[in-house]
Amino acid sequence: MKYDRINSRLFIDNRKKFVGQMEENALAVFNSNDIYPVSADSTMPFQQHRDIFALSGVDQEESILVISPNSKNEMHKEVLFLKETNEHIAVWEGEKLDKKNAFDTSGIKTVYWLQDFDRIFKQMMCEVNTIYLNTNEHLRADTSVQTREDRFIEQVKKDYPAHSVGRSAPIMHQIRSVKNDIEIELMQNACNITKSGIERILKFIKPNIWEYEIEAELNHEFLMNRSSGFAYTPIVASGANACVLHYIQNNGQCKSGDVILLDVGAEYANYASDLTRCFPISGRYTERQKNVYNAVLRVKKSAEKMLTPGTLLNDYHKEVGALMESELLGLKLIDKTDIKNQDAAWPAYKKYFMHGTSHFIGLDTHDIGIWDEPIKPGMAFTCEPGIYIAEEGLGIRIEDDLIVQENGVPYNLMGSIPIEVDEIETLMNE
Repeated sequence: MKYDRINSRLFIDNRKKFVGQMEENALAVFNSNDIYPVSADSTMPFQQHRDIFALSGVDQEESILVISPNSKNEMHKEVLFLKETNEHIAVWEGEKLDKKNAFDTSGIKTVYWLQDFDRIFKQMMCEVNTIYLNTNEHLRADTSVQTREDRFIEQVKKDYPAHSVGRSAPIMHQIRSVKNDIEIELMQNACNITKSGIERILKFIKPNIWEYEIEAELNHEFLMNRSSGFAYTPIVASGANACVLHYIQNNGQCKSGDVILLDVGAEYANYASDLTRCFPISGRYTERQKNVYNAVLRVKKSAEKMLTPGTLLNDYHKEVGALMESELLGLKLIDKTDIKNQDAAWPAYKKYFMHGTSHFIGLDTHDIGIWDEPIKPGMAFTCEPGIYIAEEGLGIRIEDDLIVQENGVPYNLMGSIPIEVDEIETLMNE
């Protein structure tokens, strides 16, 4: 891992929160992700399952966390099972966690090697009536690929059919949706690295360069600042490409007079940042581009003020839609007849602003969270309105990452990244 060791208080506190919502006479199990194969002997770079990371800080494959707060054996209230390291593994793969480093990372005293799991887990299961299993319940999850967690769930249901099953996901959605001070600092670090990347490419963007060259410059800056790279597949979309919401080919040439939309963000210590900015390739916006840009910016500034405790996200998105409707009228992209004849399920403004305004962010770019309960202090959201005019080859989206505050407007983790038209033009023409 490239990042500094995280204060174990984060993981200790998260486990306490999880235990506080468990039934009596129950235990919970969390598995690492697999290392996914590509072909031959090639594999994807390892990405840890965010739930075991949130509860332990362990960032390596073939790891299992078991939480059993009512265990009669004091040593078995929290247990980590890790792949045993040895000199051969150290030579071929690098150093893995030993028992001392595992404790320093997680705050968990009891660490066994993975080969002991079946024997010890059987002892632990004899003490409980319920096992909490960790299924992927994200609203947009693609569960077609079987994970290490999925295989474990299949096996445990076969081996222990008389045990009741609980769901870890609702508890983890509660825990991960509210960030503490350590997490906010990690997210701020990710945002600061993203800022460095933006500062780098503001002086690099010019007519006739290629989108992938900008992607390369950003990745260079991210890696130089101890990030593992992009938090998600980057969108580097110039001209009409910006009207494709999930454009990731990044193989177009930047034309004079066009605007380039950059939806990019660095990760740090598995925490994501998620930024969108739109820059004029020639260094100056046209009057039309400026008007559209400022319309989106006005919606964003008003929308982020609504991200306050007690707000319901469904109501929030409707209010942002009304703001966008007003701006699109001003830009003459829709008229009152369009509004009068609109389908309530797909309002007229959706022709030019077809996605949501905010999503949870944290360990995942589209983080887990509670969508149907009021917003709480410490929740982290993006705010990303946009206007996409395919017939003009112009797409504008502006996005920052925000922390909801107890009182007042949310704190903007990206508040120092250029966003105003004059500021951007000045920096690009220095």
